[in-house]
Amino acid sequence: MNARVALPGLVTGLLGLAAGLVAFLFEQPIFGAVAGLLALAAGVAGLRLGQQLAEQAAVQRLVEDELRVVRSEVEHKEEALRAELEAMKADEDEPQTAEMLTDPSTGLFSESFFNVALESRVAAARRHLRPVAVVLLEVVGGLPDGDPTEANADVIAESIKVTLREADTSCRLRNGYFALLLEDTPENGAIWTVERIRRQLMGAEAGLTLWAGVACYPAHAFSPDEIMSAAETALVAAKEWRQDRIEVAIAAAD
Repeated sequence: MNARVALPGLVTGLLGLAAGLVAFLFEQPIFGAVAGLLALAAGVAGLRLGQQLAEQAAVQRLVEDELRVVRSEVEHKEEALRAELEAMKADEDEPQTAEMLTDPSTGLFSESFFNVALESRVAAARRHLRPVAVVLLEVVGGLPDGDPTEANADVIAESIKVTLREADTSCRLRNGYFALLLEDTPENGAIWTVERIRRQLMGAEAGLTLWAGVACYPAHAFSPDEIMSAAETALVAAKEWRQDRIEVAIAAAD
């Protein structure tokens, strides 16, 4: 790239040199003037080349600085996750440790684990420029004719377990919602995952209604808190329907 940019200046300089030699050998002033003009043009081309190289170097420094910041953030998040997990494992003989890691009623991961995992996954997604999706689920019975009733959490958890990939994470939050953390998954993939869970639930128990809110990094939000807030807002919108409904968060502002 730099060689192509420098080529016009080099050619102009060589032409100026040739014109100067002709003026010197044959004592032709006109060729001397041409040589001067060509030398001036070569100088301007060299100046532009220098400016372009300086701009490229500045951009490269900015990119390298940004990469260093991202790497530092990722390393910090990964260290925090390892410290959290090690702290949980250190007390594995105590009953409260299992409660910190898993939801006792369903066996899915707990909200505490989900929060740490979300921080780490978003940091990794930012580092590798890959999407990550968060899905909040609520499943109820009794609709559409009656009032919503609480569904069997074990049936929901089992439908989630048989649907998700090993790389994904499923959790039960303290408010009763089910949370999914889908690795390397954009909006369309998250919607398809929810649809597969819905079909699994239909085969497991009749009369259930599934509501879901979907939010993805970086399409809808950039930080873990923002992603969760966007998913919750989408879930609230889905719950306005008295039937199965998947709502997707509004795209993040540029």
